[in-house]
Amino acid sequence: MGNVYIGIIGVGGVGKAFLSQLSKYIASNRSAPHTLVPILVSRSSSALISKDFSAIPLDSAIKELETTATKALPFPEGVISYLKSAPGEVIFIDNTSDEKIASAYPEFLKSGIHIATPNKKGFSSGIALWDSIFEAARPVNANGGFVFHEASCGAGLPILSTLKELIETGDKIKRIEGIFSGTMSFLFNSFAPVGSSTTSKFSEIVAKARDLGYTEPDPRDDLNGLDVARKLTILARMSGLNVPSPTSFPIQSLIPKALESVATAEEFLSGLGNHDDAIEELKKDAESIGKTIRYVGKLDAESGKVEVGLHTFDNTHPFAGLKGSDNIISFYTERYGDRALIVQGAGAGAEVTAMGVLGDVIKILQRLR
Repeated sequence: MGNVYIGIIGVGGVGKAFLSQLSKYIASNRSAPHTLVPILVSRSSSALISKDFSAIPLDSAIKELETTATKALPFPEGVISYLKSAPGEVIFIDNTSDEKIASAYPEFLKSGIHIATPNKKGFSSGIALWDSIFEAARPVNANGGFVFHEASCGAGLPILSTLKELIETGDKIKRIEGIFSGTMSFLFNSFAPVGSSTTSKFSEIVAKARDLGYTEPDPRDDLNGLDVARKLTILARMSGLNVPSPTSFPIQSLIPKALESVATAEEFLSGLGNHDDAIEELKKDAESIGKTIRYVGKLDAESGKVEVGLHTFDNTHPFAGLKGSDNIISFYTERYGDRALIVQGAGAGAEVTAMGVLGDVIKILQRLR
Protein backbone atom coordinates (compact mmCIF):
# COMPACT_ATOMS: atom_id res chain seq x y z
CA MET A 1 0.00 0.00 0.00
CA GLY A 2 3.00 2.30 -0.24
CA ASN A 3 5.70 3.86 1.85
CA VAL A 4 5.32 4.99 5.44
CA TYR A 5 8.03 7.45 6.42
CA ILE A 6 9.75 7.43 9.81
CA GLY A 7 11.25 10.40 11.66
CA ILE A 8 13.23 9.60 14.80
CA ILE A 9 14.49 11.89 17.56
CA GLY A 10 16.62 10.43 20.35
CA VAL A 11 19.57 8.07 19.94
CA GLY A 12 20.48 7.29 23.53
CA GLY A 13 20.18 3.78 24.98
CA VAL A 14 16.57 3.28 23.91
CA GLY A 15 17.11 5.10 20.63
CA LYS A 16 20.05 2.91 19.62
CA ALA A 17 18.14 -0.26 20.50
CA PHE A 18 15.16 1.00 18.51
CA LEU A 19 17.28 1.69 15.42
CA SER A 20 18.63 -1.85 15.57
CA GLN A 21 15.19 -3.41 16.02
CA LEU A 22 13.63 -1.24 13.32
CA SER A 23 16.39 -2.18 10.87
CA LYS A 24 15.75 -5.88 11.47
CA TYR A 25 11.98 -5.39 11.21
CA ILE A 26 12.32 -3.64 7.84
CA ALA A 27 14.64 -6.34 6.52
CA SER A 28 12.28 -9.16 7.51
CA ASN A 29 9.06 -7.50 6.31
CA ARG A 30 9.90 -6.43 2.77
CA SER A 31 6.72 -7.99 1.39
CA ALA A 32 4.45 -6.26 3.94
CA PRO A 33 1.70 -3.93 2.67
CA HIS A 34 3.62 -0.91 4.00
CA THR A 35 7.32 -0.22 3.47
CA LEU A 36 8.94 1.68 6.33
CA VAL A 37 11.33 4.39 5.13
CA PRO A 38 13.47 6.14 7.78
CA ILE A 39 14.03 9.73 6.58
CA LEU A 40 15.13 11.52 9.75
CA VAL A 41 17.42 10.40 12.57
CA SER A 42 18.20 13.23 14.94
CA ARG A 43 19.75 14.12 18.24
CA SER A 44 19.80 17.54 19.87
CA SER A 45 22.80 18.89 17.96
CA SER A 46 22.95 17.02 14.65
CA ALA A 47 20.77 15.03 12.27
CA LEU A 48 20.65 12.75 9.27
CA ILE A 49 18.04 14.14 6.88
CA SER A 50 17.01 12.49 3.64
CA LYS A 51 16.42 15.32 1.18
CA ASP A 52 14.84 13.06 -1.46
CA PHE A 53 12.95 10.92 1.09
CA SER A 54 14.94 7.81 0.32
CA ALA A 55 15.77 5.50 3.22
CA ILE A 56 18.57 6.38 5.61
CA PRO A 57 20.75 3.28 6.27
CA LEU A 58 20.07 2.56 9.93
CA ASP A 59 23.03 0.24 10.49
CA SER A 60 25.45 3.13 10.07
CA ALA A 61 23.24 5.93 11.39
CA ILE A 62 24.86 6.30 14.81
CA LYS A 63 28.37 6.51 13.35
CA GLU A 64 27.24 9.00 10.72
CA LEU A 65 25.56 11.18 13.35
CA GLU A 66 28.90 11.55 15.10
CA THR A 67 30.61 12.95 12.00
CA THR A 68 27.87 14.79 10.11
CA ALA A 69 27.96 18.58 9.90
CA THR A 70 24.19 18.73 9.41
CA LYS A 71 22.47 20.60 12.23
CA ALA A 72 19.29 19.33 13.83
CA LEU A 73 16.13 20.88 12.39
CA PRO A 74 14.50 23.64 14.46
CA PHE A 75 11.99 22.09 16.85
CA PRO A 76 9.10 21.77 16.47
CA GLU A 77 8.40 23.87 13.39
CA GLY A 78 11.31 22.64 11.27
CA VAL A 79 10.70 18.98 12.08
CA ILE A 80 6.95 19.21 11.47
CA SER A 81 7.43 21.09 8.18
CA TYR A 82 9.93 18.52 6.90
CA LEU A 83 7.86 15.49 7.92
CA LYS A 84 4.68 16.98 6.44
CA SER A 85 6.44 17.34 3.09
CA ALA A 86 7.08 13.58 2.86
CA PRO A 87 5.07 11.92 0.05
CA GLY A 88 3.03 9.62 2.30
CA GLU A 89 2.03 8.79 5.86
CA VAL A 90 4.59 9.69 8.54
CA ILE A 91 5.31 8.27 12.00
CA PHE A 92 7.27 10.42 14.44
CA ILE A 93 9.30 8.48 17.01
CA ASP A 94 10.28 10.38 20.15
CA ASN A 95 12.81 8.24 22.01
CA THR A 96 13.64 10.96 24.53
CA SER A 97 12.31 11.96 27.94
CA ASP A 98 12.23 15.62 26.92
CA GLU A 99 9.19 17.57 28.13
CA LYS A 100 9.68 20.22 25.41
CA ILE A 101 9.33 17.59 22.70
CA ALA A 102 6.29 16.04 24.40
CA SER A 103 4.59 19.44 24.66
CA ALA A 104 4.62 19.66 20.84
CA TYR A 105 2.72 16.39 20.30
CA PRO A 106 -0.60 18.18 19.60
CA GLU A 107 1.03 20.11 16.74
CA PHE A 108 2.37 16.92 15.17
CA LEU A 109 -0.98 15.18 15.50
CA LYS A 110 -2.95 18.11 14.07
CA SER A 111 -0.61 17.92 11.07
CA GLY A 112 -1.63 14.30 10.51
CA ILE A 113 1.69 12.92 11.78
CA HIS A 114 1.42 9.74 13.86
CA ILE A 115 3.39 9.31 17.10
CA ALA A 116 4.95 6.32 18.86
CA THR A 117 6.93 7.12 22.00
CA PRO A 118 8.14 5.91 25.40
CA ASN A 119 8.26 9.53 26.64
CA LYS A 120 5.89 9.66 29.60
CA LYS A 121 6.08 13.47 29.96
CA GLY A 122 3.32 14.14 27.44
CA PHE A 123 0.87 11.85 29.18
CA SER A 124 1.70 12.49 32.84
CA SER A 125 2.30 16.24 33.01
CA GLY A 126 -0.52 18.76 33.32
CA ILE A 127 -3.98 17.51 32.36
CA ALA A 128 -4.25 20.29 29.75
CA LEU A 129 -1.51 18.69 27.65
CA TRP A 130 -3.16 15.26 27.96
CA ASP A 131 -6.45 16.76 26.73
CA SER A 132 -4.73 18.59 23.87
CA ILE A 133 -2.96 15.44 22.69
CA PHE A 134 -6.07 13.29 22.50
CA GLU A 135 -8.24 16.07 21.05
CA ALA A 136 -5.70 16.39 18.23
CA ALA A 137 -5.39 12.63 17.64
CA ARG A 138 -7.62 10.09 15.97
CA PRO A 139 -10.37 9.11 16.46
CA VAL A 140 -11.48 12.45 18.01
CA ASN A 141 -9.83 14.37 15.16
CA ALA A 142 -10.53 12.42 11.96
CA ASN A 143 -7.65 14.18 10.21
CA GLY A 144 -5.20 13.80 13.08
CA GLY A 145 -2.49 11.26 13.62
CA PHE A 146 -2.62 8.14 15.75
CA VAL A 147 -0.71 8.24 19.04
CA PHE A 148 0.55 5.23 21.01
CA HIS A 149 2.71 5.25 24.14
CA GLU A 150 2.74 1.69 25.51
CA ALA A 151 6.37 2.00 26.61
CA SER A 152 5.64 5.07 28.75
CA CYS A 153 4.48 2.75 31.53
CA GLY A 154 6.46 -0.46 31.93
CA ALA A 155 8.67 -0.53 28.83
CA GLY A 156 7.59 -3.48 26.67
CA LEU A 157 5.07 -4.89 29.15
CA PRO A 158 1.48 -4.83 27.81
CA ILE A 159 0.16 -2.64 30.62
CA LEU A 160 -1.60 0.18 28.77
CA SER A 161 -2.94 -2.10 26.03
CA THR A 162 -4.33 -4.48 28.68
CA LEU A 163 -6.07 -1.62 30.50
CA LYS A 164 -7.41 -0.21 27.24
CA GLU A 165 -8.85 -3.56 26.19
CA LEU A 166 -10.45 -4.14 29.60
CA ILE A 167 -12.21 -0.78 29.35
CA GLU A 168 -13.18 -1.04 25.68
CA THR A 169 -14.74 -4.49 26.19
CA GLY A 170 -16.94 -3.10 28.95
CA ASP A 171 -15.15 -4.26 32.09
CA LYS A 172 -15.19 -1.93 35.08
CA ILE A 173 -11.86 -1.02 36.68
CA LYS A 174 -12.05 -1.17 40.47
CA ARG A 175 -8.44 -0.64 41.41
CA ILE A 176 -4.90 -0.99 40.08
CA GLU A 177 -1.84 -1.72 42.22
CA GLY A 178 1.71 -2.33 41.19
CA ILE A 179 5.45 -2.10 41.53
CA PHE A 180 6.07 0.24 38.63
CA SER A 181 9.75 1.04 39.07
CA GLY A 182 12.56 -1.35 38.17
CA THR A 183 14.78 0.66 40.51
CA MET A 184 12.44 0.42 43.49
CA SER A 185 11.82 -3.24 42.73
CA PHE A 186 15.54 -4.04 42.82
CA LEU A 187 16.09 -1.99 45.99
CA PHE A 188 13.38 -3.66 48.05
CA ASN A 189 13.80 -7.16 46.60
CA SER A 190 17.42 -6.84 47.75
CA PHE A 191 16.78 -5.04 51.05
CA ALA A 192 13.82 -7.14 52.21
CA PRO A 193 13.96 -10.46 50.32
CA VAL A 194 11.37 -13.10 51.14
CA GLY A 195 12.75 -16.52 52.00
CA SER A 196 16.24 -15.28 52.78
CA SER A 197 17.93 -12.60 54.84
CA THR A 198 20.45 -9.86 54.23
CA THR A 199 22.65 -7.74 56.45
CA SER A 200 23.08 -5.05 53.79
CA LYS A 201 21.96 -1.56 54.74
CA PHE A 202 19.51 0.30 52.52
CA SER A 203 22.18 2.91 51.69
CA GLU A 204 24.57 0.16 50.58
CA ILE A 205 21.96 -1.32 48.28
CA VAL A 206 21.22 2.10 46.76
CA ALA A 207 24.94 2.57 46.06
CA LYS A 208 25.15 -0.91 44.51
CA ALA A 209 22.10 -0.25 42.37
CA ARG A 210 23.67 2.93 41.07
CA ASP A 211 26.92 1.11 40.23
CA LEU A 212 24.90 -1.51 38.32
CA GLY A 213 23.03 1.14 36.36
CA TYR A 214 19.65 0.42 37.98
CA THR A 215 19.25 4.02 39.17
CA GLU A 216 19.59 7.38 37.52
CA PRO A 217 23.04 8.98 37.89
CA ASP A 218 21.54 10.81 40.87
CA PRO A 219 19.49 8.19 42.78
CA ARG A 220 17.27 10.93 44.18
CA ASP A 221 15.56 11.03 40.77
CA ASP A 222 14.29 7.51 41.56
CA LEU A 223 13.88 7.76 45.32
CA ASN A 224 11.60 10.79 45.13
CA GLY A 225 8.84 8.55 43.72
CA LEU A 226 7.97 10.87 40.84
CA ASP A 227 8.69 8.27 38.15
CA VAL A 228 6.15 5.93 39.75
CA ALA A 229 3.72 8.82 40.16
CA ARG A 230 3.94 9.65 36.45
CA LYS A 231 3.13 6.07 35.46
CA LEU A 232 0.25 5.96 37.92
CA THR A 233 -1.05 9.27 36.55
CA ILE A 234 -1.25 7.74 33.07
CA LEU A 235 -3.15 4.68 34.33
CA ALA A 236 -5.48 6.81 36.46
CA ARG A 237 -6.37 9.07 33.53
CA MET A 238 -6.99 6.07 31.29
CA SER A 239 -9.24 4.68 34.03
CA GLY A 240 -11.35 7.84 33.93
CA LEU A 241 -9.89 9.73 36.90
CA ASN A 242 -9.25 13.44 36.45
CA VAL A 243 -5.72 13.63 37.85
CA PRO A 244 -4.44 17.20 37.36
CA SER A 245 -0.73 16.33 37.62
CA PRO A 246 1.62 13.67 39.02
CA THR A 247 2.12 15.79 42.15
CA SER A 248 -1.59 16.19 42.90
CA PHE A 249 -1.75 13.08 45.10
CA PRO A 250 0.36 11.72 47.98
CA ILE A 251 3.87 10.56 47.04
CA GLN A 252 6.16 9.14 49.72
CA SER A 253 9.70 10.25 48.98
CA LEU A 254 12.51 8.06 50.29
CA ILE A 255 14.94 10.97 50.28
CA PRO A 256 15.76 12.08 53.85
CA LYS A 257 14.87 15.75 54.36
CA ALA A 258 18.44 16.60 55.29
CA LEU A 259 19.69 15.30 51.93
CA GLU A 260 17.08 16.76 49.58
CA SER A 261 19.15 19.80 48.66
CA VAL A 262 22.73 18.52 48.81
CA ALA A 263 24.69 19.55 45.75
CA THR A 264 25.82 16.23 44.24
CA ALA A 265 24.83 12.59 43.99
CA GLU A 266 28.10 11.64 45.71
CA GLU A 267 27.28 13.86 48.66
CA PHE A 268 23.83 12.33 48.83
CA LEU A 269 25.17 8.76 48.81
CA SER A 270 27.83 9.51 51.43
CA GLY A 271 25.19 10.89 53.78
CA LEU A 272 22.46 8.31 53.15
CA GLY A 273 23.96 5.81 55.60
CA ASN A 274 23.20 8.20 58.46
CA HIS A 275 19.49 7.62 57.81
CA ASP A 276 19.43 3.81 57.52
CA ASP A 277 17.83 3.28 60.93
CA ALA A 278 14.40 4.62 59.98
CA ILE A 279 13.85 2.32 56.99
CA GLU A 280 15.49 -0.59 58.84
CA GLU A 281 12.87 -0.18 61.55
CA LEU A 282 10.04 -0.29 58.99
CA LYS A 283 11.50 -3.49 57.57
CA LYS A 284 11.77 -5.16 61.01
CA ASP A 285 8.26 -4.07 62.00
CA ALA A 286 6.90 -5.75 58.86
CA GLU A 287 8.95 -8.90 59.40
CA SER A 288 7.71 -9.19 62.99
CA ILE A 289 4.17 -9.78 61.70
CA GLY A 290 5.17 -12.02 58.79
CA LYS A 291 5.10 -9.31 56.14
CA THR A 292 7.53 -7.42 53.93
CA ILE A 293 7.74 -3.86 52.61
CA ARG A 294 7.48 -2.86 48.97
CA TYR A 295 7.27 0.51 47.17
CA VAL A 296 4.02 0.57 45.21
CA GLY A 297 1.58 2.72 43.34
CA LYS A 298 -2.15 2.34 43.99
CA LEU A 299 -5.28 3.78 42.46
CA ASP A 300 -8.87 3.18 43.48
CA ALA A 301 -11.08 4.00 40.50
CA GLU A 302 -14.22 3.92 42.64
CA SER A 303 -13.11 6.36 45.35
CA GLY A 304 -10.72 8.33 43.13
CA LYS A 305 -7.84 7.84 45.58
CA VAL A 306 -4.32 7.67 44.12
CA GLU A 307 -1.13 7.22 46.14
CA VAL A 308 2.52 6.18 45.89
CA GLY A 309 4.63 4.88 48.75
CA LEU A 310 5.71 2.04 51.03
CA HIS A 311 3.20 -0.65 51.98
CA THR A 312 3.45 -3.99 53.74
CA PHE A 313 2.41 -7.28 52.12
CA ASP A 314 2.06 -10.87 53.28
CA ASN A 315 5.07 -12.96 52.32
CA THR A 316 2.81 -15.00 50.04
CA HIS A 317 1.64 -11.95 48.09
CA PRO A 318 2.84 -11.73 44.45
CA PHE A 319 4.50 -8.37 45.19
CA ALA A 320 6.57 -9.93 47.98
CA GLY A 321 7.95 -12.71 45.79
CA LEU A 322 9.16 -10.50 42.97
CA LYS A 323 12.76 -10.99 41.85
CA GLY A 324 15.44 -8.70 40.44
CA SER A 325 14.14 -5.48 38.92
CA ASP A 326 10.86 -6.83 37.55
CA ASN A 327 7.64 -4.82 37.50
CA ILE A 328 4.28 -6.28 38.46
CA ILE A 329 0.85 -4.71 37.99
CA SER A 330 -2.45 -6.08 39.30
CA PHE A 331 -5.76 -5.10 37.68
CA TYR A 332 -8.81 -5.61 39.91
CA THR A 333 -11.96 -5.40 37.82
CA GLU A 334 -15.61 -6.35 37.92
CA ARG A 335 -15.04 -9.39 35.72
CA TYR A 336 -11.86 -10.60 37.41
CA GLY A 337 -13.20 -10.03 40.93
CA ASP A 338 -10.78 -10.57 43.82
CA ARG A 339 -8.37 -12.57 41.63
CA ALA A 340 -6.46 -9.87 39.82
CA LEU A 341 -5.27 -9.96 36.24
CA ILE A 342 -1.50 -9.69 36.66
CA VAL A 343 1.11 -8.39 34.22
CA GLN A 344 4.70 -9.10 35.27
CA GLY A 345 8.15 -8.92 33.77
CA ALA A 346 11.04 -6.61 32.94
CA GLY A 347 9.69 -3.08 33.13
CA ALA A 348 12.90 -1.26 32.27
CA GLY A 349 15.86 -1.58 29.93
CA ALA A 350 16.70 -0.31 26.46
CA GLU A 351 15.82 -3.47 24.53
CA VAL A 352 12.39 -4.07 26.05
CA THR A 353 11.52 -0.35 25.90
CA ALA A 354 12.51 -0.21 22.22
CA MET A 355 10.38 -3.30 21.65
CA GLY A 356 7.39 -1.46 23.12
CA VAL A 357 7.96 1.47 20.75
CA LEU A 358 8.32 -0.80 17.73
CA GLY A 359 5.14 -2.57 18.79
CA ASP A 360 3.36 0.80 18.68
CA VAL A 361 4.73 1.46 15.19
CA ILE A 362 3.20 -1.85 14.11
CA LYS A 363 -0.14 -0.87 15.70
CA ILE A 364 -0.13 2.32 13.65
CA LEU A 365 0.66 0.40 10.45
CA GLN A 366 -2.26 -1.94 11.13
CA ARG A 367 -4.60 1.07 11.27
CA LEU A 368 -3.42 2.67 8.05
CA ARG A 369 -5.25 1.93 4.84
